[in-house]
Amino acid sequence: MDTESPAHESFRQAGLSVLLPSDKEYALRQESYFSRSAAQVAPACIVRPRSASEVSAAIRILTKGRHLFAIRSGGHGTNVGASNIAGGVTLDLGLLDWTRVEDDGQHEPVVDIGPGARWADVYASLQERGLVVAGGREGSVGVGGLILGGGNTYFTASHGFACDNVLAFEVVLADGRIVNATAECHADLFWALKGGSNNFGVVTNFRMRALRGGAVWGGLTLYPWQVLPQAIEALTDFTSLVHADVDSNLMCFFAYRGNCLLPELKQVTIVSVFAQVGGVERAPAYEKWLALPSIHTDCKMTSLSNIVAENIMPSRYYQIWFTATIKNDARIVSKAASLHEELVNALKSSVAPDGDFWALCLLQPLPKIMAQRGGNNNNALGLSRQQHDGLLLQTTVMVRTPEQERMAYPKCKAFIVAVRDFARSTEMEEDGNMDWEYLNYADASQDPLASYGAENVKRLKEVSLRYDPEQAFQRLCPGGFKLAHVST
Repeated sequence: MDTESPAHESFRQAGLSVLLPSDKEYALRQESYFSRSAAQVAPACIVRPRSASEVSAAIRILTKGRHLFAIRSGGHGTNVGASNIAGGVTLDLGLLDWTRVEDDGQHEPVVDIGPGARWADVYASLQERGLVVAGGREGSVGVGGLILGGGNTYFTASHGFACDNVLAFEVVLADGRIVNATAECHADLFWALKGGSNNFGVVTNFRMRALRGGAVWGGLTLYPWQVLPQAIEALTDFTSLVHADVDSNLMCFFAYRGNCLLPELKQVTIVSVFAQVGGVERAPAYEKWLALPSIHTDCKMTSLSNIVAENIMPSRYYQIWFTATIKNDARIVSKAASLHEELVNALKSSVAPDGDFWALCLLQPLPKIMAQRGGNNNNALGLSRQQHDGLLLQTTVMVRTPEQERMAYPKCKAFIVAVRDFARSTEMEEDGNMDWEYLNYADASQDPLASYGAENVKRLKEVSLRYDPEQAFQRLCPGGFKLAHVST
């Protein structure tokens, strides 16, 4: 579809809000993508539905006319074309941004959340009611993409991934029908949407289990690079003991942030993020971390809403993300730290000599209790096969220009390859790699759906054919990770 296509008139005749490249709001929506790479992709028009019925009308027009389209919820994905499309139609769900609570005091509370809502706004709204959900941990991330990719949360150890806390998906199918998928009705689709991404339809509402919320102890702490061995020990010990305290959460970063004003932060530092959702101050699970000398800390008694709102990654950069899952082994973490330091030095010398870039290596506990909380019958992620405590690894590089992105990309990819190579090297008694790749962190060259296991991929493809026999969401909606590209 190009700008001369009559499709935008069909949308307008159906009463839909349509933005063309000549419209001021079109430029604003393009600029609102998290990654500048996504913002450079120019659709012929942007359609902004306000309800499930308007999404249905848009899908009917798109499939009837065989128009290529992309689906955007928060626009936080980093892969080009995942939530935007050159010359096609971007279906922008940003106006589907509600947070509505049902709590009669007699039954467990539930909350309806629109796919275009941001997690910071969701938590702020729920805080007024003394509630939380098992949702995102970064405030600017959109609801739709996070849940459909699984969604790691501050409640994963106790309640499963975000997708495991969905009670019902309202979905617009390729033929325009609106269905509610639950454990009792359209149960196969309900299962597939828990990790299956945008392969089945457009989700227009997530009904989630609400949790009673209270005070949270947590925040961010910076440590000097010199305490790396002790920090690695603290990380791996914490991971092996998550089962003993499912309310204590940890994210560990090896971080370079070149735009910081403080000189000590222009070198690689160690960063921890704590979130003790049971409200226990300085919980024993953090004992080894709290014993480390630090540069700065803002840990305090606060709320989940505040922690999420304060955890906002910088936008307007060109973003490169890769992911891997490794066994909880200090030797692999130490190697990842060394490789990260080498990556930062390479970026300084040949990509951004002014030092104005970010490079992060994020390590998060993924012990068996987390991996198996959802169970194979409850979601499509395939993590019930996990036999070892693991660490979810993400490497992120953020640069200012497309040329820098082009130069940094192979270096970032080489980092993840080198970590995996070391994990399977002769220095290890057994392969330290784990199969699973987290879809929400994966680069376009990776294959997270295949990592769910052959049985789950086969089942996902069967669900796709059952609900989308013409395969519109494979052929007309090419962005993201597609089942059609996964070998069974």
